[in-house]
Amino acid sequence: MSVTERHRSHGPVAGPDPAAPPCPTPAARPGSPARVASGVCHGTLGELYQGPLRPGADPDIALVSFPVDRHSWVYYTQGAGTAGAPPLGEKAATAARLFLGHLGLTLPPGHWSTHSDLSVGVGMASSTADIVATLRCLFHLFSLPYDAGIVLRVLSAIERADSVFLDEFALHLSGRHRVVRRLGTGIGFYTAFVTEPGTVDTAAVTPLLLRHYRRYGAEYERCLTDLLKGFASGDPAAVARAATFSAVLSQAVLPKRTFEAVLAHREEFTADGLFVAHTGSLIGYLFARRPGPAVKGELSAFFHSLGHQCSFAQGGYA
Repeated sequence: MSVTERHRSHGPVAGPDPAAPPCPTPAARPGSPARVASGVCHGTLGELYQGPLRPGADPDIALVSFPVDRHSWVYYTQGAGTAGAPPLGEKAATAARLFLGHLGLTLPPGHWSTHSDLSVGVGMASSTADIVATLRCLFHLFSLPYDAGIVLRVLSAIERADSVFLDEFALHLSGRHRVVRRLGTGIGFYTAFVTEPGTVDTAAVTPLLLRHYRRYGAEYERCLTDLLKGFASGDPAAVARAATFSAVLSQAVLPKRTFEAVLAHREEFTADGLFVAHTGSLIGYLFARRPGPAVKGELSAFFHSLGHQCSFAQGGYA
């Protein structure tokens, strides 16, 4: 099933108890348009790198997430709620509660609604994007400046996270919620990708990953060095080569069923490289230049022959 066929959309959600003390934000007047606050956050197509930050006996897991032009949206509409509507997702609701508690705020009467075109559990950072979109919505609702420090504190209390709270590439420690290096917005790719069936329990495979990282520490160090050089020089081809190397290393520990076929046909499609969701289900090609209609048709036929529907999306920023 393609990503676009797996959109998630939830209707309005009942807001807080009307008896709760209201915040100073004024509600909309009767008969006037409802005041709507919104928050939006992009997702990812896996990572361009996942591995140790540096070789060692107890390596930190570092990521360079691959941002994609697919999003999660969260809205809060002031006014009467809608009875019986589903709530925010559990983690997003927890994020809202932590935000309000940290700042000593109370929601005005109203209701939530959400939409997402990020598939769940495949490596698109849907959970983190939902949390960040919720927090951005709350910043807007209360007319507060965006504070990445608050976002990081909330994320660190909930889950390991991708760097989707930033609008640029970054080398990021997902467990420590620490940005090691910002990598800018100078790199972008066109992608063709598929979602393999199944999901990966990241927590369950972490010990396996750490053993693999210790064993191949030198290879990962070279891969990350080449990736960072590619970003520093603004060279998408170098970044794509390093991303392919990271995907090859990942295949030795968490294999993708279609990986060998996709790798073998890279040159045929003149792709610059491969990417994967290292602990997810995505795999696809990186193109520095937009593939034309004929190539898109060939790619679609190829992935269809492997039993998958191909999707196209822009990743990165350039």
